[in-house]
Amino acid sequence: MKTALLVFLALVQLSVQALAQPADTALSPERLKRIDHLLQQYVDENSIAGAVALVLRDGKPAYERAVGWSDKEANRRMTTSTIFRIASQTKAITSAAVLALVEEGKIGLNEPVGHFIPTFKSTTVMSKDGSGIIVPAKRAITIHDLLTHTAGISYGTDSQVASLYEAKGLGPAAGNGWYTADKSEPICETMERLGTLPFVAQPGEAFVYGYNTDILGCVVEKASGMALDEFVRTRITGPLGLKDTRFYLPPAERDRLAAVYFSGSDGLIVRAPEGSKGQGAYVDGPRKSFAGGAGLTSTARDYARFLEMIRSGGALGGVRILAPRTVDLMTTNQSGMLHSTTGLGFGLGFQTVDRYGASGMAGVGAFGWGGAYGTSYQVDRQSHMVIVLMIQLMPNATDIQPKFMTSVYQSLVN
Repeated sequence: MKTALLVFLALVQLSVQALAQPADTALSPERLKRIDHLLQQYVDENSIAGAVALVLRDGKPAYERAVGWSDKEANRRMTTSTIFRIASQTKAITSAAVLALVEEGKIGLNEPVGHFIPTFKSTTVMSKDGSGIIVPAKRAITIHDLLTHTAGISYGTDSQVASLYEAKGLGPAAGNGWYTADKSEPICETMERLGTLPFVAQPGEAFVYGYNTDILGCVVEKASGMALDEFVRTRITGPLGLKDTRFYLPPAERDRLAAVYFSGSDGLIVRAPEGSKGQGAYVDGPRKSFAGGAGLTSTARDYARFLEMIRSGGALGGVRILAPRTVDLMTTNQSGMLHSTTGLGFGLGFQTVDRYGASGMAGVGAFGWGGAYGTSYQVDRQSHMVIVLMIQLMPNATDIQPKFMTSVYQSLVN
């Protein structure tokens, strides 16, 4: 009896040890240490305040570090649970929301946006020759155009349209164009007003990065009958257990939000001011504008879990968000060579890698993007990896993102 008990206890101990071991990642532990040195170097040089880096392989953490400060002035250290403004990384989540409604037949990929937002039934385009001539769009803008950023819609900071957009509370009047967190109106009111302004290219003729996904956020609201934050919470972040991915933080969690810095003229960080081009209104609100293009806050762990769902074909932990065929549409080039002629494409929400070497060491079929505050990510199906880097630096004069990605890939030895 005593021998059997000892054998049982030994087996339990072995099981505990096995659980404590890092995942079989095929990532060299020695080479992974280079990431530590890289991130710490940027902190020590005062080029960034701090960072959180996370690498999943086959859904398991292969590397996770928090370095530096979430708020230097408040003497708060960066932690793996620090919350970041993810800006344009919101686009992938909003695109997933749109495609969930496409699967239900409530939205059609080739459906005109004007079916949901009346001001988009007849849009216009500003001439590029500086004449100020505004001409009708050659055709209706579709949902597909918005998902691929080929609708001809910018952020309104272009010289030929900036004054018109500013007069409507957009473009230069909205921080760097994309910021709406301080608006006291719902996003659909803002987007309905946008539809009355001229765009900068004809639909389907150019890749133009701008308000496309903010418009899609309004389309989600119209098609579902729910506010965008509610739809995202009930259909994506809630089912996936993403408790820290929200448009606005509760006041009690204010200290979890990393401070924003910018690269000074000498390359050293300076704390960003309050307001639309700095810290933003992500705690105090007014909490009325849910910007599908750039409004969310999140943690590295939360966002990596969302990406792992996409990498896994639309389901994770027994919860299916999208069908595998839908995910294939999202993560393969759907815009031809409009986005790039150098081996990068754009799917329905993600930049895609179509040629090895077009995005560092990322494999063909990888996809990713980033956010204006310096956050970035890559999902590489060939290597079974999800790679996330979170910083808060806007504008960012460093080269930390490509060097970080290289340091991750150089550690992959099998």
